[in-house]
Amino acid sequence: MGKLRQGTVGRRFTILYAVVFLVSGMGLLALTYLLSGSEEARVAPGQPPPGPSGLAAAEQHIRDLEAQLSDVHAQQSRQLLVGSLIALVVMAVVSLLLGRALAGRVLRPLRLITAATRRISAENLHQRLAVAGPADEVKELADTIDSLLERLEASFAAQRRFVGNASHELRTPLATMRASLDVAVAKPEPAAPTVALADRLRTELDRVDHLLDGFLVLARAQNGALADRAVVSLGELTGEALTARAADIAAKSLTVDDEVRPKSWTRGSPALLSRLVGNVIDNAIVHNVEGGWIRIAVDHVDAEVRLVVETGGRVLDQDRVDLLGQPFERLGADRTGSEESSGLGLSIVAAIAAAHGGSLALRARPEGGLRVTAALPSAADAEVGQFERVGQFRGMTP
Repeated sequence: MGKLRQGTVGRRFTILYAVVFLVSGMGLLALTYLLSGSEEARVAPGQPPPGPSGLAAAEQHIRDLEAQLSDVHAQQSRQLLVGSLIALVVMAVVSLLLGRALAGRVLRPLRLITAATRRISAENLHQRLAVAGPADEVKELADTIDSLLERLEASFAAQRRFVGNASHELRTPLATMRASLDVAVAKPEPAAPTVALADRLRTELDRVDHLLDGFLVLARAQNGALADRAVVSLGELTGEALTARAADIAAKSLTVDDEVRPKSWTRGSPALLSRLVGNVIDNAIVHNVEGGWIRIAVDHVDAEVRLVVETGGRVLDQDRVDLLGQPFERLGADRTGSEESSGLGLSIVAAIAAAHGGSLALRARPEGGLRVTAALPSAADAEVGQFERVGQFRGMTP
């Protein structure tokens, strides 16, 4: 009965089939009982005909036989009624089972449509239900959903193309503005206000350039254009990212506790995965307090490779934390270092993880701080073995 509770329509179909069967069975039972009762009423002892007194004993015997026959008919009617009731109860149970089977068969196409629709997300809008069969209401519903998915795919693709194209186009005027500033400052004995203004504009241009770079990476990850897929060690990428950010870690006097397994292999774009690891670690560094700590772990769990980065700090609201995977979302202006962030870091991580078939989980630690978990599918053993053999061969090549 567990499946019946899952679908309201299926439960209603089952109950409807059972009720219709029971009503029909009860009507048939009542008709059978009425017919048997009317037949019994016709078997009534008649009046003894007048005749010699010698016939009295025979007539009395006949009346006794008729009375016995009437009792037998009544007993048979009761037995028929009891047997019919038992048969009705048995068939009621059978009708529930048959009703459940019929409801499941009737609703099976709808369940398939529901399951296929749930598998389709913003990352795989190109998939279609493509339901085959007669042109009935179910196929019409599936075709309508396919048409909706087609329009959504076109809309998402247009949005991503716009972000990518706009980011590329804005690079040119930014480069021109930067060159103009350099020319103005390079003049002999430039005025002090000009130099100060140029330094301030360079800072803002760097921030805008960083933002555009984030847009480009986000658009590439969301488009799923991963032509450079290869076997990558998430542990080695984490080690490289920590080494490259050693100065930033030292500047904030942060304590780093890392448990990184170098042989944590996944398959994907090395450039995007490097950006994923870098953004997660940058988030832990920028949004941290002076003298704080960072705990980093890279491990192979089941069929996944997981990067887990934890930081301390104040207790955060989980509802607000859940929004950090969206572009331009921050925990608030009072969060440490938020003025240095573009608000795209974790949204880029989420997009890159999704493009690789993985996920990003953000959890507020009960003791305070944030726990970021990026899970990616692990590479197949055959791919890892082939990659290691190629690496050994190249290492032996003079």
